[in-house]
Amino acid sequence: MRLTAVVLFAAALPAGQSLLSAQAPQAPQAPQGAQGRGGQAPQPPPPPPTPRAAAPIDLTGYWVSIVNEDWRWRMVTPPKGDYSSVPLNDAGRKLADTWDTSKDGRCDAYGAAALMRMPTRLHVTWETDTVLKIDTDAGQQTRRLLFDKSRPAPVTRSLQGFSIAEWERPARAGGAGRGGRGGDAGPAPGANLKVITNHLSGGWLRKNGVPYSEDAVVTEYFDRFAAPNADEWLVVTTMVTDPKYLNTDFVTSSHFKKEPDGSKWSPSPCKAS
Repeated sequence: MRLTAVVLFAAALPAGQSLLSAQAPQAPQAPQGAQGRGGQAPQPPPPPPTPRAAAPIDLTGYWVSIVNEDWRWRMVTPPKGDYSSVPLNDAGRKLADTWDTSKDGRCDAYGAAALMRMPTRLHVTWETDTVLKIDTDAGQQTRRLLFDKSRPAPVTRSLQGFSIAEWERPARAGGAGRGGRGGDAGPAPGANLKVITNHLSGGWLRKNGVPYSEDAVVTEYFDRFAAPNADEWLVVTTMVTDPKYLNTDFVTSSHFKKEPDGSKWSPSPCKAS
């Protein structure tokens, strides 16, 4: 009976297929798409673009500050004790009142918390693919904005401190959220550069000794836009947070206009403290 069943099963096999091959287990098949063209394994995705390559706005070039507000505190050195509109606490006012004219022009006024507020020219370049550099002709200072959150702060504090930068992109309709491109190709309108600076040595918010301390944190937003007459503008919004000398955040907005070249670039150093 058993032999008869085997014979009947073998007779039912398709022509050319043996009983042995019908009973042998089949090797698993590779899933469709697991191999590339020519039977090669798929290639890994390319690395993400560098911050320089991924920049949604171009901040490089020469820029000149346009002083359209607070002229008396920016274009000239205010008199001693003039700290109007700066939210100094008692400790801050006490320190500001120790300033005298012999200190005018010192580098204390050219630290990261106040440098963008100076009447100055900027020269913005990429030092590397991950470091955006800002040079100023007023005070002859250099800032380095690092696109690397994992990098440790230096041991020594300085006037320009330690600045970590990141590109910010607003969400597109139907696309990715803030920080992603989403939607159609190209940068979304309103993209900007955000920079947070700490590890400062302290300095002045104005040239007459209005202080900020080494505990200060500076948050900045760099925005570029085109005017109707085709001029290119850079707006730097700066927020200084200092629990030692300020009652609340000190916020300013400084404007710069793009220049065609560096023909007016004229660096002038500040006085050592």
